[in-house]
Amino acid sequence: MRLYPLFFRVCFSWMDAENAHRIGFGLIRLAHRCGAGPALRAITRPAASLQVTALGRTFPSPFGLAAGFDKEGHGVQALADLGFGHVEVGTITGQAQPGNPKPRLFRLVKDRALINRMGFNNDGAAAVAPRLAEARAGLERSSRAARPVVGVNIGKTKKVDLAEAVGDYLISTRALAAVADYLVVNVSSPNTPGLRLLQDVETLRPLLTEVREVSSEAAGRRVPLLVKIAPDLSDQDIDEVTALALDLGLDGIICTNTTITREGLQTASEQVMKYGVGGLSGAPLQQRSLEVLRRIRELAGERLTLISVGGVETGAQVQERLDAGATLVQGYTAFLYEGPFWVSRINKYLAKRV
Repeated sequence: MRLYPLFFRVCFSWMDAENAHRIGFGLIRLAHRCGAGPALRAITRPAASLQVTALGRTFPSPFGLAAGFDKEGHGVQALADLGFGHVEVGTITGQAQPGNPKPRLFRLVKDRALINRMGFNNDGAAAVAPRLAEARAGLERSSRAARPVVGVNIGKTKKVDLAEAVGDYLISTRALAAVADYLVVNVSSPNTPGLRLLQDVETLRPLLTEVREVSSEAAGRRVPLLVKIAPDLSDQDIDEVTALALDLGLDGIICTNTTITREGLQTASEQVMKYGVGGLSGAPLQQRSLEVLRRIRELAGERLTLISVGGVETGAQVQERLDAGATLVQGYTAFLYEGPFWVSRINKYLAKRV
C-alpha cells in the first residue's frame, strides 16, 4: 500500500497549490541538506541497464523532471537524489521577475491535472547561474558513474517587447550556457503575453540561430540546443517547426508544453472557469502529446532527440513514449500527486522491461 496518496489528501489537498508545492519542495531539499542523499540514492539509483546516451551525455535513466518544478536551481541535487535521470531547471529569464499575481496554480484533482499561470517567476539568469555551477559540481562528486544531467530552460522576460525578444534570450544564454548540459528555448508557455507568436518559423529561425551561436561562444563548447513547443500547434505548424529544427541542425525538440484547451475534463466547467486562464498540464495532455511525438518522429527519423512530456504518470506510459520514438521522457504534474518515490517506481518498471 502506498502511503503518499493518503498523505496528500490529509496534508496538501486542502492547501493552496503553490504553498503546497513550496512546502513539499522544501522538505525534499531539507532531506538533502540533512545528509539523507546517500541513503536515498542507494534506494532510488536507476539500474545501470537504463542508461541512455543522448545530446552528447550519458543519462542514468531516460526519465527526468520537466521544467517548472525547480524554476531557479535551488534543489537540483536533492531532486537527483530521488532517481531522476535529468533535471530541467527553469524557465529562467534574462531579468528577475515575480511572475503573475497569486493565486496562480490550481489543482484539478479529478483530472490528475494542474492549471498554472505562474508567468516565469524567477531570480533571473545572473542569480541562477552560480547555483547551477555548484549543483553540477555536487553531482559530479556524489555520482558513482553517469551523473544526472542538468538542462536549462530559458524564456522571455515579460516586460521586454517581442521586438527585443532575441536580445533578452541572449542575456540568459550568455549567463547560463556554461552551466547547462543542454539548453532549451521555451517559446510555448501560454503565460507570457505574445510568447507563443515566437513559434512562427520566420521569427523562430533568427532566435534559434543566435542562441546557438552565442551559447557556443559563452560556454567555449557546443551546447546541445532544443526548442519546446506547444501541443496547441496545428499539424502544419508542427511540420514547419520540425523542418526548421532539421534545417538549423538543432539537437532536438521537447514536445510538449501545457495547453490552453479545456476539453474533456471531469472537473465541473464552472470550477474550471473560476480558475481562469493558464496552461493545463497532467493527464488530459496524454493523447495529444503522444500524437505530436509520433508525428515529429515520423518526420525527423533519428535526426532529432525528442523529449516527450505531457500526461505521463506510470512506467507503462513512459515505456509507451519510448516505444513511440522518444529518446527521453519527462514528468511533472504526476510528481505532485504521486510523491517523492514516484520516479523510483517508474525506473524499476523500466528496468524490468529492459
